[in-house]
Amino acid sequence: MAEEILQLDIKGILKARIPKEKLRWIPSFLISGVEKLIRQKELNEILRATLPSEGSEFSRRVLDYLDINVEVEGLQNLKDGARYMFASNHPLGGLDGIALITVLGKKYGDDNIRFLVNDLLMNVLPLKGLFLPVNKFGKQAREYAGIINEKINSDCQIFQFPAGLCSRLQRGGKIEDLEWQKSFVAKAIESQRDIVPVYFEGRNSMKFYRTAKWRKKLGIKFNFEQILLPSELCKARGSRFRIIFGKPIPWQELKSSSLSPKVLADRIRSEAYALASPSCSGGSEM
Repeated sequence: MAEEILQLDIKGILKARIPKEKLRWIPSFLISGVEKLIRQKELNEILRATLPSEGSEFSRRVLDYLDINVEVEGLQNLKDGARYMFASNHPLGGLDGIALITVLGKKYGDDNIRFLVNDLLMNVLPLKGLFLPVNKFGKQAREYAGIINEKINSDCQIFQFPAGLCSRLQRGGKIEDLEWQKSFVAKAIESQRDIVPVYFEGRNSMKFYRTAKWRKKLGIKFNFEQILLPSELCKARGSRFRIIFGKPIPWQELKSSSLSPKVLADRIRSEAYALASPSCSGGSEM
């Protein structure tokens, strides 16, 4: 039964969400085109290969299935017993989160890590237990706000991508995050957590970045390039990525700073990208 629930079915989703009289106007070739665009068949193969695992075990199996190697550096910077707010760049929009869940789950255990995510990711059932949704509305917003505050004030390690969206092509040809939101700095100070800047080395295809660039040029607000992210995950088969954990920034230092949370967020973002320089220290491979 669980396997049925976890299978992605675009046609079924449309049937459930669109009235029958309107659905008949959507040509079948268009639905098939979307299924191919997001690589529905391959995604379902991944789900079948990883069931019934959950949490970091599921993430690890996804990496294994895709033959992805992750080199990790800087874990020696993390002290036992410390409470951290991890803040990372977001180059891939999916696979980077899967890799980081694998790494942090192995180090701390699934019960001791939580990822602040867009509420849409709560539909990724094998990882739902590790996620804290940050943009719910109404009654659910109040309910989840209490859960988030409880976890942030607990001994759990908290992780987030402060940019929200994954990296985009910037002026000058650089591929970098959008502006980092300042809330992670305020939350770290409030909960007395040191912030660990993290750099994830990786990139999507140029097709993804060009699509995002043209969408913006045309003045289209809806980020339809996001529909390409499942395809980007599948295309990453056989890739090698590098994750670097920087030195923790004491919350006391942030609290006593005369700089605003916005400026501090910008500086921490810069520190994360500065980790990209070749490392002299040896890393471990997963």
